[in-house]
This record gives sequence, C-alpha cells and structure tokens, in this order.
Amino acid sequence: MRRNVFLVFFLLTGLWSYAQRKAPAYPLITHDPYFSIWSMSDTLTATPTRHWTGTNHSLIGMLKVDGDLYRFLGNEGKHYETVLPAGDEMNYVTAYTETAPAENWMMPDFNDGQWKTGKAPFGDVKGMVKTQWLSKDLWIRRTFTLNKADSRELYLKLRHDDDIAVYLNGQEIYKRKGHTGHFVYLPLDAAIRQHLKPGRNLFAVHVRNTGGGAWLDIGLAREPLPPAGPPVATAQQKSVTLNATQTIYELTCGKTDVTLTFTSPLLLNDLDLLSRPVSYVQVAVKANDGAAHDVQLYLGASTDLAVNEPSQEVKAEQYAARGLSILKAGTTGQPVLQKKGDNVKIDWGYVYVAVPAAGQVSQFITPARPMTQAFRPAAERTLTGKHLQLHTIIPLGKVDANGKTQLVLLGYDDLYAIQYFENRLQAWWKEKGGSMEDQLAQAADAYADVLQRCEDFNQQLYNSAKGAGGEDYARLCELAYRQSIAAHKLLKSPQGEILFLSKENFSNGSINTVDVTYPSAPLYLVYNPDLLKGMLNGIFYYSESGKWTKPFAAHDLGTYPIATGQTYGEDMPVEECGNMIILTAAIAKAEGNANYAKKHWKTLTTWAEYLAKEGFDPANQLCTDDFAGHLARNANLSVKAIVALGCYAEMAKELGEQATAGKYRQLAKGMVHKWMELADDGDHYALTFEGKGSWSQKYNLVWDKLLNLDLFPASVYEREVKYYLTKQNKYGLPLDSRRTYTKSDWILWTSVLTDNQQDFEDLVVPVYRFALETESRVPLSDWHETTNGKMVGFQARSVVGGYFIKLLATQLKN
Repeated sequence: MRRNVFLVFFLLTGLWSYAQRKAPAYPLITHDPYFSIWSMSDTLTATPTRHWTGTNHSLIGMLKVDGDLYRFLGNEGKHYETVLPAGDEMNYVTAYTETAPAENWMMPDFNDGQWKTGKAPFGDVKGMVKTQWLSKDLWIRRTFTLNKADSRELYLKLRHDDDIAVYLNGQEIYKRKGHTGHFVYLPLDAAIRQHLKPGRNLFAVHVRNTGGGAWLDIGLAREPLPPAGPPVATAQQKSVTLNATQTIYELTCGKTDVTLTFTSPLLLNDLDLLSRPVSYVQVAVKANDGAAHDVQLYLGASTDLAVNEPSQEVKAEQYAARGLSILKAGTTGQPVLQKKGDNVKIDWGYVYVAVPAAGQVSQFITPARPMTQAFRPAAERTLTGKHLQLHTIIPLGKVDANGKTQLVLLGYDDLYAIQYFENRLQAWWKEKGGSMEDQLAQAADAYADVLQRCEDFNQQLYNSAKGAGGEDYARLCELAYRQSIAAHKLLKSPQGEILFLSKENFSNGSINTVDVTYPSAPLYLVYNPDLLKGMLNGIFYYSESGKWTKPFAAHDLGTYPIATGQTYGEDMPVEECGNMIILTAAIAKAEGNANYAKKHWKTLTTWAEYLAKEGFDPANQLCTDDFAGHLARNANLSVKAIVALGCYAEMAKELGEQATAGKYRQLAKGMVHKWMELADDGDHYALTFEGKGSWSQKYNLVWDKLLNLDLFPASVYEREVKYYLTKQNKYGLPLDSRRTYTKSDWILWTSVLTDNQQDFEDLVVPVYRFALETESRVPLSDWHETTNGKMVGFQARSVVGGYFIKLLATQLKN
C-alpha cells in the first residue's frame, strides 16, 4: 500500500513533467577546480557561461548564415560604464576610522579631519587590498564630484564583507547583512537618485566584519549606450543531452541546424588523458531547407578565464604551432600559487583557444566589444589590457544538408598547480615533458579515437548504473560524474606517488579534506582505486613524515592550492580516523589484496588504537556534517568507529596477523551489542545514545554491508530503512530529526542499506526530483532543503561521487 501511495504522490506532483530540465547546471568545460565552465540555464543562450563559483567565464558562439547573425552559445553579461571608479579601476583615497565615530558621521558637513586616510580597496587579503583592515568595524567617507547625469540608469557598484550600511549625502540607501564575495551592481531608483546633486557628493559607509574575510570597495556605474551593428538573432534550442563525459546541444540558426558538443575526456582508467588540460568543442552545421548557404563560424572567449579579479591586466597573443592556430592569454603579473581560498579563481598560467590551421581561419584579439561586432576582423595579434576578447572566425564555405564540422580546443596550462609542503608541483601531464602546444596537438590528432572512447564509456556507465539502480539512478550518476572529477587535481608527489587532491568547493576551500574524500570514494573505487589512493596518500604522508603528530588523522592538508598543513580550525578525530581506515579497507576489497594497507600499517594501527579508546561513545565534537554543529554521543559517528575497527580486523586477517584480527573483531562485535542498547528508540535508532525521540540517517552502516564485515544484524538495517520511509519529504529524506535539510550523497548511501529495489527507488527518486526541479541553478548541490528543493549551501563539490555507491555495491557483490 505504501508504494502505491508514493506512486500516486509523485504522479500528482509532476515527477515526470521535467522533459525540458536535465540538470540544475550544465557542464561544458570540466577539468579541475580552476578550469571549469558551466551553463547555468536551461537554454545555452539565456545566460553567460560561468565558472562554478558563478563568475562569468564567457564563451560566445555565433553563426553568420548568408549574412544573418545567430548566437548559439552564451550571452553577453551586463556591461557598465564607470561614473565613479571603484578600487578595481583606480586606487582612490578616502577618510576612514576603525573607532566608532559621532552619530552624525554620515552627514556631508561632518568634520572628518581627525580620521586617517587610505587607498581602496580595504580588506584583510595581502596583495589584493591597498589598505589593511583587520578590526571588526570600518567607517569610510568618500567625497566625489558629479556632473549633470544623463537619463541612463545609475548603479551602486559595491563589494563588501560582511554587514554594511551605505549613506548618500546623509541618507541611508542600502543595508545588508552578509557579504557579496564580488562586485554587485545595485540600481539606484528615482528616490535615491534625487539625493545626488551636481557638484560635491558623499558616500559614507559602515561595514562590520562578523567573521572570515574583510573587504570594502564602492563606486558608481551606468548602463552603456546600445551598441551599433547588425541585429543578432538567438538560436532556437531544440534539445540538450547530458551524459558522463559530454553535453550536447541541438539548435537551429535560421536555415541551418547546429549540433554543439562539449567533450571533457575524463576517463579514469587513463591518467595521461585525464590530466591533459584540453577539452573539445565540436560544432556541426548543416542546412535544413535543402539549399546551400554561406556560413561562417565565430567563437569568442574572454580573458577573464585567466584572472581572479576582472581588474587584473592580461596579455594575449596569437601564433601558429604544431599545425594549429592558437590564441593564448594570461595575467601580466603571473602571481603563481600566491592566492588560496574558496571563491578564488586562477590568475597565473595561460588559457588557450586552438583550431586546426587549415583553411582561412582568422584569429585576433580586441578589448571586449559587443556581439554585433563579432565578425568584424581586427589586426591585433598581441594586446595587453583588461577584459580582452579572443576571437576565432572560421569560414565554413557553402554548407548543404551534408553539413560541415569544426573542432575547437580549449586548454589551460597552470604552470605550477599545487604547493605541496616544500615543493611546487606541476600537473601530472608535465611529468613526461613537452609543451602545452604538444598537448593541444596531441588532443587534436587523437580526437576521433578519444571521442569514440568517450562515447563507449558514456554508454557503459549508463547501462551499468541503470542495471544497478534503474533509470533515475543512472541519470544521477551522469550528473555527478564530471562534477566530482573536476573538483580534483592530478599530480605526482615528490615520493613518486599519485596525488589526486580535492578542493572543498563552495564550502571553505580546503585541499584534500578527508571527510570530502570519504563520500566521494565510491566513484573512484568503481573505476580506478589508484585515484582513491591518490586521495589518501597526502594524508598518510602528513602523519608518516612527522609533520602531523597527533594520534588521529588530520582533517585536511591546507587551503587550495596550498597543501602545507591543516588549516581547518578544529580536529575531527573520530571522523577522520574512521574515514581513513574504512577507505583503506575498501581499496583492499576492490583490489583483492591488502598491499596498500601493509604499506601504511603502523599509521593505521595508531588510528585504530585511538578509535578503540575514543570511538564508541564520541565526546562532543564535529563529524563530516559539521554544518549541523557539535554533537556528543553521536550514534552514526559511533557506527563509523565500530565499522572502522571491523575493517582494521579484516585487513589484519588479510596480512596474516591473526591475533590482532581476532582482538579487534571481538572488540567491534562487542560494541555493536552495546550500541543497539544505547541507541534503541523503539522502531528505530536514535540520533544520540539515549536521545529518545530523535533519529538520523545511519549512512556509515553501508560499509559493514559492502565489505561483508557482518558486524550489525540485518534487523538494524531493516528497522532503520522502514522508519526512514515514514520521514520522507518532497525532495528527499532529511539528514536527521534536527532540521529538514539533507545531504543527497548520504541519502544515496542510506538507500543501499536495503536490498528491496522499491525501497531503494523510494529513497532515490526524490533526490533526482530535486536535481530536476530545484530553483538553485548552480552545479549540483549536495546540501539542500527537502521541503522546497532549494540549495542550503555547497555546490560543484566532489562528494557527488558518492552517488556511485549503488553501482559499487553491485560491482562488489558480483
């Protein structure tokens, strides 16, 4: 009866009405945390293409068909003309104080003669700000002269971190709690504009740093006049297909049809190909009316792909090499590995746009200009400035129903990728030598073979995932695949080991976070356990080198891309010890031997001893769900410790240490019986020991089942799953009884606790529904609200690799 109710519920609420939506955001170029371009709208032309952080990383694609212009890729971002420059354009001087001023401090006639003066921007990031601001509060007064304004709308150009109040000539015009992280442009309505006057004006601003970063910068802008040039029509998008390695659009541009295919060849069994920093854009054009048409193809790329801040100066050049026509651009400063953090883009290295040099390919560089001028050639082959545009025009000649195809290569050479303790490391592909031009040429030469391999893999992944979990499950795996991989960087350590280091995207920017590795692991266990070793090797080295001296595993190696030691402010001892031991055992299971465990046995033993003492009844501490806050006697964290001890026993057995295996096996089994007593809450098990009336997903149980540890009786799984199915909301099962939000990766793990396919689908279908219907148009979030489907936090993270848990379970079982 329950299943029929579920079916009716989902039919009535329109589960199968998502024909147009395939994903919350569409991956176009996915390589690593820096080289990452997405479309965050249902149609490819609705919005500018963006980096996963939301910053515009603009690609523009156009066709000229018999003289008529059509835009099929991307959109122009909103452009503004400067009225009053902010600090990204000019280091203006203002009066400021960090001591609370008199009440009338924001009035034009206030005397600020005793205040200090400093250049903007203000903030706490050395090398990026002109005046250091490290206190809690900052007040500034910026005077400016304004000539008579025209009729165009004015915008307040503002970047602040955190809470802010802005006054114009003594009147409050803007107030907000929180930070922006980048410039925002706020329209000034008529009521605000009336406070502006010809001549002298005053911005007075109070900003408060409530935690984390600090920043303040302010200016004025206006809309530019409409650009001159021929009209540009928008292509009609007919369909979009998303699979593991490709996103494919079908569009119509007047009398021609376009198939636009983005391929990121992230094949996990080929590390050289995986590391090659080149993605493919293929444009196939054919006539749709039986006639032949004169067609030119245009692709434009913004040099903002190679900057952290739009104000940074870049140098671009055009040249030929290895049979390719190439555009290359990067910052003039080249501050290699000088910036770290979450909402930080790369501003060193070089972006490349390359096409086969055959034919009459035209490549040139200009300052940013409107699309109406896209096909207007220019002479510049080298140019220095801000907001430059890389132009490629390819005449396709007469195009009929047989069609013509053009390949474009996009690449990024980061020069040095990671600071790993005392060493600057280059990307994996550089281990064998060769230049970026070599990589581009190899990518071009191998395109047909790589494309076939990608297509074969796409089909294999879909078929195996569908066989394991059904159609919706397979689609979730397709959504997760590229996102998870592209949140990592592949390198070789100075010790000659694989490093596959994650960035904790849209969270805190940590590098190689253990409790991000843990949920990500199933994808890599399925397709290449060596990459999971690459996620563990750095943490093992941190302990075994003596750089980390605590008797439990570290949380992280630093803040991306600087891996020189933990920067997270608090340890998670039970969490990280459990994660490292469990994942090492999972590698042993996947490979059929414990060789990797043997290599790190002394360290694993130290962590197992810690869990034996501290793991069963955890003290008040954080777990991987740290956003939910501290918790003592966490029943799910206790499960992790118990399972980890069982894993340690199994590895000891594999290594011939029978006495150790028996000891830890007996210890873990004894803990299970005690756990069942303390966590018992009638028809389910509680969130905390003896926490009656509470509940939580016990997703850590999944490894007991997958690794055949036989620690917990089947009745525990059955009782929990039955209870979970009574707690479902429209967009999934809440994480626990404290809130209605959830973590989708954990739901997928929880779904594997059952062997009943219908129960599995009942848990998974709402997650797929979230992915299709969420209003949060960002790369897939793993932390969302189950009642309305909105993202709570986190996006573009590697943890969605955890969606592959069902496929892993099937693989291990077979």
